[in-house]
Amino acid sequence: MKDYKFKIEGLDCAVCANELEESLSKIDLIENVSISFMMERLTFSCSEDNLNSALKQIKKTIKREEPDVSIEEV
Repeated sequence: MKDYKFKIEGLDCAVCANELEESLSKIDLIENVSISFMMERLTFSCSEDNLNSALKQIKKTIKREEPDVSIEEV
């Protein structure tokens, strides 16, 4: 497992960040999901082999839950 950090932009409030974090934590390919609303940071752990698949699921979940939010690797 490797830790990954992404800049997350477009969240309106801390409650939205918590709800999105909860939805992302249900993705099987990733662990230790955390969203810092104040720092605009998404962090999670994932095996390098599954990173591309995990990112697809993460982006799909974000688009469904918070369509105006975008992520970018730091």
